[in-house]
Amino acid sequence: MDPDYYYTIGKPSVSEFRDRGSKFIAYAFPIRDAAEFKERLAAIKKDHPKATHHCFGYRLGLDGNNFRVSDDGEPSGSAGRPILGQIDSRQVTNALIIVVRYFGGTLLGVPGLINAYKTAASLALQVTPIEQRPVEVSYSIEFDYTLMNEVMMLVKQYNCTVHSQEMQLFCQMKIGIPKNRVDEVFYKLRELRGVEVNSQ
Repeated sequence: MDPDYYYTIGKPSVSEFRDRGSKFIAYAFPIRDAAEFKERLAAIKKDHPKATHHCFGYRLGLDGNNFRVSDDGEPSGSAGRPILGQIDSRQVTNALIIVVRYFGGTLLGVPGLINAYKTAASLALQVTPIEQRPVEVSYSIEFDYTLMNEVMMLVKQYNCTVHSQEMQLFCQMKIGIPKNRVDEVFYKLRELRGVEVNSQ
């Protein structure tokens, strides 16, 4: 894997898989953090209050250590792990898949469940674009309002992401700078007098 880039899903998607009367609806979402995951899960539970199970798997970040799975009452290892396995097989991160199950009256058994959750998750990933994104390093910058245009031009030119901004006479922004452009962006920001840059 290129250390300067990672892959994630481009936009939310939904797909459906049926097996012996049971319906599995898979929702794939790009997410930034665990708080966004909680919002997505709460919204899906609200949309599907009568569903038998709301199972999920997600992976965040680039070190491979930030992930979570839930079988939500299904036999252990039959839902969350197969869902996460599909995320990992596509080598994407900052991705969440929730699979909602409506029980159809016939028990599928553990192998059947593993196949159903895996297939539903795989289908959701097939219908969303996979995007390459630059690995970003977070910085906060402070500057006088009069420098706003110059700072924003740099942010756009180097494809930085603005995470938050406070615009008064003295402005504060939290931005993500692509890892492979940090030195260039720093050099350019230092050329602007009165811009202070701090790592997060």
